[in-house]
Amino acid sequence: MRRILHAAAALALATAAVTTLGATGAQAADSWDGCPSGAVCVYGEGAPTSTPPTDVFYSYGAHNLSNKSGWHWVLNNQTGGAHAHLCLGYNGTDCTYDMPAQNGVWADLGPVNSITLDRP
Repeated sequence: MRRILHAAAALALATAAVTTLGATGAQAADSWDGCPSGAVCVYGEGAPTSTPPTDVFYSYGAHNLSNKSGWHWVLNNQTGGAHAHLCLGYNGTDCTYDMPAQNGVWADLGPVNSITLDRP
């Protein structure tokens, strides 16, 4: 009986490990330069997209930025045709740049105070 329990526990652990590795591989395949699928990502000032993003936004609506100046990469890796907008005002007001899904922009974020994620 003890051997059966040990074998069952080992099988469950191996299955969990394979499942976890499979999920991680799927996420990596959908990411774009470190920006996860379904997200809008902001990278550090002057940093290439080969570095991890400093900000990752998933939820629809406005996201206020703080302490962002200079030039940054902003990638819209949302799915289903969702857009992102760069806005001069806080809380998603005075939006000036429309970024379709699977697009990025090298932008001066000094005057940008918020980013919106908008449903298609």
